[in-house]
Order: sequence, then structure tokens, then C-alpha cells
Amino acid sequence: MPKSDIEIARLATMKPIAEIGKRLGIPEESLLQYGPTKAKVSFDFIEGLKKKRDGKLILVTAVTPTPAGEGKTTTSVGLTDGLNKIGKNAMVALREPSLGPCFGMKGGAAGGGYAQVVPMEDINLHFTGDFHAIGVAHNLLAALIDNHIYWGNKLDIDTRRVSYRRVVDMNDRSLRQITSSLGGVSNGFSREDGFDITVASEIMAIFCLATDLNDLTDRLGKIVVAQTRGRKPVLAKQLKAAGPMAVLLKDALMPNLVQTLENNPAFIHGGPFANIAHGCNSVIATKTALKLADYVVTEAGFGADLGAEKFFDIKCRKAGLKPSATVVVATVRALKMHGGVAKGDLGKENVAAVKAGCSNLARHIKNMKSYGVPVVVAINQFVNDTNKELNAVRATAKKLGAKAIVASHWANGGEGTKELATEVVKLVDSGKAKFKVLYPDSMSLENKMRTIAQKLYGAKDIAFDGTIAKRFAELEAGGYGKFPICVAKTQYSFSTNPDAKGAPSGHIVPVRELRLSAGAEFIVAVTGDIMTMPGLPSKPAANNIYLNKKGQIEGLF
Repeated sequence: MPKSDIEIARLATMKPIAEIGKRLGIPEESLLQYGPTKAKVSFDFIEGLKKKRDGKLILVTAVTPTPAGEGKTTTSVGLTDGLNKIGKNAMVALREPSLGPCFGMKGGAAGGGYAQVVPMEDINLHFTGDFHAIGVAHNLLAALIDNHIYWGNKLDIDTRRVSYRRVVDMNDRSLRQITSSLGGVSNGFSREDGFDITVASEIMAIFCLATDLNDLTDRLGKIVVAQTRGRKPVLAKQLKAAGPMAVLLKDALMPNLVQTLENNPAFIHGGPFANIAHGCNSVIATKTALKLADYVVTEAGFGADLGAEKFFDIKCRKAGLKPSATVVVATVRALKMHGGVAKGDLGKENVAAVKAGCSNLARHIKNMKSYGVPVVVAINQFVNDTNKELNAVRATAKKLGAKAIVASHWANGGEGTKELATEVVKLVDSGKAKFKVLYPDSMSLENKMRTIAQKLYGAKDIAFDGTIAKRFAELEAGGYGKFPICVAKTQYSFSTNPDAKGAPSGHIVPVRELRLSAGAEFIVAVTGDIMTMPGLPSKPAANNIYLNKKGQIEGLF
């Protein structure tokens, strides 16, 4: 019997990707194939879908993450397989994994057990090269900025006010703050610079929010890269950067088609983090999926206070999407940790801790229902869960008008989510969804941030110094006041303190930086101690990843 996710994936019987495409009505000539089991879907085919009616959109989100695990991607895949098991035409649309966490904290991100997308090894590594294209396009613009300064600086860029940083798709804390162009006159003008991880790049955000190649190019040109000495914004299009960047991203922007272990279709495309970016797969992939399937399952990263909030308030707002149901994933193990149980004691029954930890689940359910979308709770089952513990979760959900359903997809694939799938279809087809965003475009940027903090995080207020107050005013005056807010915050708590478990309230959310993403059309509010370039842990996952004597990958997941 296979012992790990990667062993299960390795034993999968995958169908040729052309066969998966045919099932969706995609002719083989419309697939740009990357080997036998993965392909990109051509823009010509996508363009021809515009007159087709849309299917129904289902969001999978989760309680606040803990080291015990929640399993959003696993549940998204399992639910898709379950929907197909009960006779529905369903597919899943997910993000691509970043190499940062794959080799850093947690290993791969293609689902787990018998609820995975495959080829798992390819998806978790270089896949179809999308992240490489995004990173190169991003760094091309960075190079063009310094090159323009070197060759006379006709735009009068103030080198102290270059806001555009470089990126790399790896956790590398040593690159957070650097000095560039050292070594003399021939290397340019030395200045302070820094790196973010690729998934935090504005190019990644633009990539995932663009509706087509023309929209992509237009958004790339709007990126504000610096200010002049007169404090006027300098745009990427003034550096003639949008064209060559779009050329680098042309093929990458086509969505990637793969399959689940049960040979159901899946789009894997784009990959912004939800703690430092907007945390959703691409608009192109989601919209294309809605034309191809009756039910589309998608996932938003980390807990619902981050991923789901940004899915609703940024992605749905910008793309005109209207979700029909929300699935909140919880595990008994995670709720025990929110109730104060140490990781080493999670195998012991502790109903009191589950009940205490359910305060976290309860807030997420209330938050999700405030968007006008009906909620179902998926209890991602672990072998040590007891009936008393499961009943405590069911009782919390029931008090808030939601049903909690045990799902055993990790062990049983789609067979283990048939009950969940049936309830999701019931909610979707009920027409109960009356989607609304949390705040209007017309609200001030400061009050948008305050609204998120107070209504979703349970905070008393936000706090910021005079520099941030001035920046709020500057952004409003610059015509960016109607943009939504994208909060960069720890994923481990409703507060900015990662150790504050459960459902803390009455706290203050400190805003320490505001970053303009003019091309993506949102404002990033950096809070607390969150970093846009993560570091590796003391024992990174990379230490356990290697090729065995057969040339097979071991330790990736």
C-alpha cells in the first residue's frame, strides 16, 4: 500500500490530456500540449466560448491555518470528484504552487491522499513555466528602470523613490533588503533595493486578474514604478516596458489543463499568496471553467479572513463573478489547536478544546454569510476524530444556520465527498445566494481598511502613523481611491499576532506600509510583522527532497 501522497500520485492511471480536453469539448488542435498529461488551452478556443452560459461557482475556504493542517486544496479536489460521482458536470480551478513553500515550510500543494491533481510532481515544480515567465517579466521591468537611470534618466526618476522591487520564487530572507549597482561607474547608480517572492509580485496579481492579452498589456503599462524628483508617478509604459513584458507572458496566460486522480478536469493557473497578495487563481481560468462545466470549484488561500475576503472583494468585484456557495473547511485537529491543545496532544479526545476552538469556525461562518452566499462546513476527517468531537463541530455550524458534513476524501477520494457534494448542489441550486461585497468602491481607503479589520477580524480599530495617513491622502489624490484593499497579514490569526488563536477581538491592526498596485488595481496594506519575502525555517522541506536510485522524486510531499 502507498504510504505518502507522492506514492499515491505515482500509481495514478492518467488519461491523455487530449481525452480530458475532449470531455470538455476542447478539440485537440486547441491544446498546446506539454507532454501527454498537461496542456494549455488556446485563446482562440476561449474566445469562442463567450456566448455560452456560465455554470455555478463554488468557493472553498477554511478556518485559520494551524500546523495541524486543514486541507483546502485536498477538499477542493475531493469535492470536484464527489460532484462528478453524483452525476454532475464539474471541474476544479486552482492556483499553481510556489517553489518557496515547496522547498520551505510544507512541501507540495496539489492536494493529498486520494484527492490530488496530477501529474503532482510536475505541478509542484516547474510545471509549464508560468512562474518563470512571471518572474522574468517582472525583473525585465526592474532592469529597464535601472537602465533608464544609467543612460541619462530623461524621466527624472528619483532613485530614492523607486518603489518597484525585484522577485525570485524562493524563500530567501537575505534578499529582503539589498544595495544594488555596486562596483563603480560602469555598473550604474547604487541604490537601496530588495526582493519579494514571485507570488507577491504585482505582475502575478495582474496575470491573475487580466481578462485577455490586451487587458494584460494595458495593466502592465499602468504599473507605477517610481516617482520623479517632483513627486510625480513614473509608469511602466513610459519606459516602453508593457510590450516586451506581455511578449514574455503571452503563452503563460493560457490556462493549464490537468486532471484529478479520478480523471476529472482541472485548471491550475496563477499563484498569488493570500497572506501577502490576493490569493486566487486566474480570472481567465475561472471564467473559462464556468463556460465548460455546470459546477466549478475554486479555492482561495489560507483562512477565510484572507483568501475568501480577497476572492470576494477583489477578484469577484473586478471580474463580475457571483459565487453560489461557500465551503468552509475545518478539521477537528485544527479546532483543538485553536482551543489551546499542543500539536503533540492532538491524538487524544478533547471535546472541550474542540468547542473552544469552534469560536474560530463560528467567526468564519458569520463572515462568509455576510457576503450573502450560503455556507456549508466540510469536516476534513482524520483517523483519530471521535464522534463527540465531530458532534461539537456540527452543533456550532447548526447554531449559525450551516450544515457540517464529514468528508473522507483523503482516504476515499470522490466516494468520501458524495454527501458534501449533494449538500453543495442543494445550496447552489436553491438560488439563495445574493452576493454582495463588503464595502463600496466609493468608501475612502482608510475606511475600507477599517471595515475589513472591524467586520472580519473582530478588531477594535486600525492604527497608523502620520506617514501612512499622508500616504492614504496621496493615493486618494492620485485617483486610486476607488481601489479595493489587499491586506498583507499573518495567516495564523484574525489579529496580527500569529500566536493569538481562536477568535480574538478588541485588538488593534497596525498598518505599517501602503503599496500601490496600479496595474492590478488594488492597494496593498502591509500590517504587523508580515514579510513579502519569506525565509526558510530551521529545517526546510528541501532537506528531505531528493532523487532515489530510480531517478524518482522523494520527499516532495
